[in-house]
Amino acid sequence: MENLFQAAKQCIAAANIEEKLELTRKTFAALMAGELDVESHIAPEPISAPGRPDKPELVPSRQLPRRRMGSPAGSASMLHSFVHIEFNAINLAWDAVYRFRGMPRDYYTDWASVAAEEATHFELLRKHLNSLGYEYGDFVAHDGLWSVAKDTAHDVLVRMAVVPRVLEARGLDVTPAIIERFRGNGDEKAAQILEIILQDEIGHVEIGTRWYVYLCKLRGLDREATFERMINDYVKERIKGPLHIEARRKAGFNSQEMALLNQLISQR
Repeated sequence: MENLFQAAKQCIAAANIEEKLELTRKTFAALMAGELDVESHIAPEPISAPGRPDKPELVPSRQLPRRRMGSPAGSASMLHSFVHIEFNAINLAWDAVYRFRGMPRDYYTDWASVAAEEATHFELLRKHLNSLGYEYGDFVAHDGLWSVAKDTAHDVLVRMAVVPRVLEARGLDVTPAIIERFRGNGDEKAAQILEIILQDEIGHVEIGTRWYVYLCKLRGLDREATFERMINDYVKERIKGPLHIEARRKAGFNSQEMALLNQLISQR
């Protein structure tokens, strides 16, 4: 029987877009069919960067030009940023599989399912970007998501606290307003795609919450105090408001965590 972790590594390493998408679909299907072994006594190898195409050019986030949606190019640039996020999200989901050994099988099926959904999101957004006359890579982008993945590669608890529950949860907050901006600019197709993605992303963040809570209980840690410590240690500067309260509650945030986030936002 083939091994899930080697398959996940191949998904991460694939630089060709079509190859990464195809490997993602095949690996998820094989896992769900019971064809992949989820046991491994071999430590994961360091991954400095995932496989990705030559473009987009990656620059520090502070060097990204402001995206103004008043023009066709501006709207395409905003759409491109979502395409880039979804491409990174495929790698992040597979890294959550590859990086952390000894978790329950459901953990791996959860994150493999996320990888497959992120691939679908990428394809939907890329196809619409193509219909506007642009391709993924036509605009510059940043590598902030993968840099945090490297910072959290040492501990699955840290990864679950930081990547899904802070970075990806931020998408729950900002996407509704961007949907309305696309709709206001007459791009109903983009708005509809982002509405689909928003609902799926609530589920992805909820998966992060579920495994975060599982690990806190397993280690005898206080959920709220640990979350605060993780934020302060890794991503305090990334906490911004306003929060999408309903979406975050569906994604598993409790009242104490919401109060903590609002307190951190008020201090900025």
